Amino acid sequence: MFKKILFASDGSTASEHAAQMVINLARVHDSHVTVVYAIDPYPFMGGGELNTIGYDSYMASALADALKTFAHLRHLAPVGGRPILVDSRLIESTVVYKGILNAADEEDSDLIMLGSHGRGGIEKLFLGSVASKVVAHSTRPVLVIR
Repeated sequence: MFKKILFASDGSTASEHAAQMVINLARVHDSHVTVVYAIDPYPFMGGGELNTIGYDSYMASALADALKTFAHLRHLAPVGGRPILVDSRLIESTVVYKGILNAADEEDSDLIMLGSHGRGGIEKLFLGSVASKVVAHSTRPVLVIR
């Protein structure tokens, strides 16, 4: 049913929990998994891109986090049964949820999976939720893991 799963990860605890579920589902459906890590290249409020030292440091840290996330998924893939094919993609997008949706289109994914921090109330109002925006704007099935 789900031959191509796109897993969007941010390296958080919620994403690590979701990673195991992605691998388990991929085994059941004999799926190919593409894990994406989206980086907003302009996280600073106004003028951040002009501060090259801060920007370079931020991007280096984000890349290190992405590589750690990719390694974690590759470590899980062969454990506990048939190995799962896992590809990885780093996405730079100023609007993270759109980057995830574009990647799902490019990969022709059957399912998008992602973890959720489970924030609610005022935190969600101010911080927004990538997961809720992916769900709201996706034309593909989305599975959010809490």
